[in-house]
Amino acid sequence: MTIEEIQNEIIDEFSMFEDWEERYQYMIDLGKDLPLIDDQYKTDDHIIKGCQSKVWVHAELKEDKVHFTADSDAIITKGIIAILIRTFSDHRPEDIISANTDFIDKIGLKDHLSPTRANGLVSMIKQLKMYAVAFNAQLNA
Repeated sequence: MTIEEIQNEIIDEFSMFEDWEERYQYMIDLGKDLPLIDDQYKTDDHIIKGCQSKVWVHAELKEDKVHFTADSDAIITKGIIAILIRTFSDHRPEDIISANTDFIDKIGLKDHLSPTRANGLVSMIKQLKMYAVAFNAQLNA
């Protein structure tokens, strides 16, 4: 699936829920299925700066595609990073770099987060894209 197809699937999934209580529960469930980061990467080098909670992300290039793993010490934040990793993991760096993130607005996520969590969301997206930029440069060197 393309990044856009995955984003549309996420929009469809969130539209099935009546209210934000159910959507938060769904995000918590998504966080439980997150491909967990290996403990060796739970270091300050892998923490996303700008998040109120601790969020660790590890990225590696596998067959010219970026593979992400992550974890967080907060259940909602873990659900947020799970959505982003589902969207961007196992895609080519240039596809991640050029990907639009409007789907976040379409599911209403940013409107239902505290200002600090909304800032953390922006930081997460920025970090995932920075990994993609670095791998893209590596591939094109």
